[in-house]
Amino acid sequence: MIDGPKSKVTALLAQARRGDSSALQRLFPLVYDELLGIARIQRRRQARHETLNTTALVHEAFIRLIGQEKLELTDRAHFMAVAAIAMRQILIDYARRRGAAKRGGGAETVSFEEIEVALENETGFSDAKADALIVLDLALTRLQAQSARQSRIVECRFFGGMSIEETALALDISPATVKRDWAMAQEWLYREMRKELR
Repeated sequence: MIDGPKSKVTALLAQARRGDSSALQRLFPLVYDELLGIARIQRRRQARHETLNTTALVHEAFIRLIGQEKLELTDRAHFMAVAAIAMRQILIDYARRRGAAKRGGGAETVSFEEIEVALENETGFSDAKADALIVLDLALTRLQAQSARQSRIVECRFFGGMSIEETALALDISPATVKRDWAMAQEWLYREMRKELR
């Protein structure tokens, strides 16, 4: 978990909301280890590539967070959920750049089975994994339009590696709601991704 007390993280986030630009810089050492944990989960699941190592993913996510003009973070759990979203965006951007470089910007169809295998089993950032992430991101964007809460749960659970309880805390909902919406979101994404690949 975090090296410093939760109250210090919350106080620094409050200072940042009031316009203290140095507050996020002081926050970074307090949350660094936890951000590394999230990044390790992401790299194990999705990206093990020399140009996108764990430390680079953490630093790029933090730079994106502090670069936002108005960052409304309330507490540690909310910060970690937003960091997971930033990491998702970085990984998807990386997958798109990889696909564009490989295919000259053209799209290539992959089977749903390849997506499942790529996301669950492969350890490297292969072409199949890059394609799978892009299809998943498109489906997740459509889910956002249907249910913002389910989309946020997927970001916390899948991209942030957060537990049911951590997700509930970050989104200020009950663990039972997280469990139910997580199951529904997975089923919905599965159907949408299959449609994408027909």
